[in-house]
Parts: sequence; C-alpha cells; structure tokens
Amino acid sequence: MPVVVDFWAEWCGPCLQLGPVLERAIAAREGKVELAKLDVDANPALTRTYGVQGIPAVKAFKDGEIVAEFVGAKAPAAIDKFLDELVPSEAEELLANGDEESLRRAVELAPSRADAVVPLARILHERGEDDDALKLLERVPASFAGQGLAARIELERTRKPDLTDAFAALDEGEHAHALDLLLAALPDADGARDDVRRVVVGVLDALGVDDPLARESRRRLAAALY
Repeated sequence: MPVVVDFWAEWCGPCLQLGPVLERAIAAREGKVELAKLDVDANPALTRTYGVQGIPAVKAFKDGEIVAEFVGAKAPAAIDKFLDELVPSEAEELLANGDEESLRRAVELAPSRADAVVPLARILHERGEDDDALKLLERVPASFAGQGLAARIELERTRKPDLTDAFAALDEGEHAHALDLLLAALPDADGARDDVRRVVVGVLDALGVDDPLARESRRRLAAALY
C-alpha cells in the first residue's frame, strides 16, 4: 500500500490549507493509500533525512522508496491526479487476483491490456476453447506472449511439426528442454517456421531480457533462422 507523508508545521499557512484537502482525498480512496503527517519542528532529523527544504512537502512512498512528491499547496484536482497515479486501478487489482472471473472483468475495463488478455486466453486454451482464445488474442497484436500463444494453438492444430513434447515441457516449466525441442524443430518446420519462431520468442519474452537461458536461446534462434 502506498503511504503519503505530509511534512508540515503549525505556523505554516499553506500547510494548514493543504492538510484537510489531502485528508479528504485520501479518505475518499477507502483504505487504498495511507496518510502520515510529520511535524518538521518536532522531527528535524527526519526532515533532514528526506531533504525537506520547503513546506508543505508531500512525499509518496512504495516499498520504502519515494516514488512521487510535490512542494506547496495544491488544488484538489491536482491532489486527485497525484493520488490516482499511486493507487492501483480496478483493472490492476483484478489482475492481482488472477482468476478467470477477475481477468474477464479486467479485459472489460481495459480490452487491450496484454497482461489481462493473454492470461485469460491461456485459461481458455487449457480448457480447449481455442477459437475464443484466438479471438481474444487479436486484441493484443503487439504482445510477444500473445503471438506465441496464438502460434502454439495453430501448431497444435496442424501437428506439423509435432511439438507435443515441447509444449508438455513448457507447461511443466521446463523452459530449457522446451526451447531445445522448439529450436531443433526449426530447420525442418517448412511452412511452420514462423509459428515456431513466434512460440520461441514468446517464451523468451516471458523469461525476460536478463535471463541467461533467454540470452543464449536468442543467439541460437538467430543462428537457426539466419
């Protein structure tokens, strides 16, 4: 949960103006953000630690780090904007749940969010509802993960080449073995080479750019293709 700290003092007129506005705005967010008020006169060491040179100073913390701040009194609309950027949206909260109902609602709220569309498409694919999964993935054409899943569905339908073992390894989280099988299939994949490539790229995207397996597999993919 984000925490907003209001650095203030009794003698500071703008602080006394800002305080109630900030308190009302945070109360309206119903427990999604906490407010802490710190009297700079009573806490000079903390005031120095956080580099406060003018008040009112408002600093927002997440995971112990300052992620946003401003100095001076602000209008209610500006404070609302400041807080809205800290508090997770409804779609983000639904994504954190991860269940099908939550994902469907997240997709309704944000139809082009790949981090909602692709997990929901995976659930549909696992249930055998591949046509619905493909239709859903059309919403996120720029997603490597989405392209990879769509390519996997097409390859499973044609079984040319037969990548059953590779997909089974992928589902078990055996990424190294799955990538070995997928890359080995590329030279003889004929018309399915691009689909195999897209599956590999989707796996690499999920692993992340800094993953050692992903770095090595990118090199192997380039060698197999070019």
